[in-house]
Amino acid sequence: MNESLGVLASRGAATGVAPSESGDPESTPTHDAAATPEVLFQIASGFMAAKHLFIANEVGLFSSLAGTSRRLDELALDTGIAEHRLRIVADAMVSLGVLERHGEVYRNGAAAAAFLSGSGESDLRPVLRFWDQLSYPMWTGFGDAVRTGQGRSPGELPADKQRLYSEGVAAIQAAPAAALAGSYDFSQHERLLDLGGGNASWLLAVLQRNAGLRGTLFELPGPASLARQRLAEDPIAQRLVVMDGDFFQQAIPAEHDVVLIANVMHLFSPARNQDLLRRTRESVAAGARLLLADFWTNPERTDPPFAALMAGEFLVITGEGDVYSAQQVKDWLDHTGWRVVDRNPLAGPMSLIVAEAIG
Repeated sequence: MNESLGVLASRGAATGVAPSESGDPESTPTHDAAATPEVLFQIASGFMAAKHLFIANEVGLFSSLAGTSRRLDELALDTGIAEHRLRIVADAMVSLGVLERHGEVYRNGAAAAAFLSGSGESDLRPVLRFWDQLSYPMWTGFGDAVRTGQGRSPGELPADKQRLYSEGVAAIQAAPAAALAGSYDFSQHERLLDLGGGNASWLLAVLQRNAGLRGTLFELPGPASLARQRLAEDPIAQRLVVMDGDFFQQAIPAEHDVVLIANVMHLFSPARNQDLLRRTRESVAAGARLLLADFWTNPERTDPPFAALMAGEFLVITGEGDVYSAQQVKDWLDHTGWRVVDRNPLAGPMSLIVAEAIG
């Protein structure tokens, strides 16, 4: 995920009360006369900040300010939102540092100009639409997911929501996908298999930088259909095959010398992940590489902070999702026919674990 988005999303968590220097719970005071409830209010009101941001994006506030400054009446005319209602949203964005206001004139702050205006270095507007329209409603059931282990995933999404989901996830993963394509040496490989790769964003990023590589996307029918639509006019499609399938139910396509599992394992339990690793090992020859890209954490699963927050997202989707430490993944790999050969950062809170199939 883009670094600035991770900082924004984890701002509340980063302001938490620090543990005692000794690290001993017994030495932590039960009451501090100097304590204030500010950190609690900041975290608890986070949903308000998020909704302001989502709606500002939805009504086109940031794109209306792309490369320019405008008065409120001009913004109201452009967005079709009455001035007094738009001012509430715009001023909230100013207070959060997303917009700037000089007298009666508004303009995008640095992060909004770069990532939300539609004219910056990358476009994170699909991320906000995805979180607003899909993630936010599911989070209303987070308490039930914690208590019962029942997720809120709607199952097979209608076409418009599936597109919203795919575009949002692709935008979130754009930076780490580019980092993978530029940092791992794919010249040693001929055929790349992407398991659960959505609309092929990761696969496309890799193939664009590696002309001699061919790829296979193995996905459920809904995302696979969107991937085919996306690839219809792309010349790289000549080096890419899209196959429908469920990697827990159908045989995993064979004859690939490198397999990518990106942004997937956090949706499943440890047992299911080990099953996936075992099934993947059975589909490749000794010496094949496995690339695992995800929110791998420290042993306590508290860092990166954004990963700790996202664990709730994954739980509420499937009822079994979680974030996992790099050590947990190594243990799984050791028991399923793989050995870890490397671990590298990608972008934001995501990192890459590289493993090799052993004979």
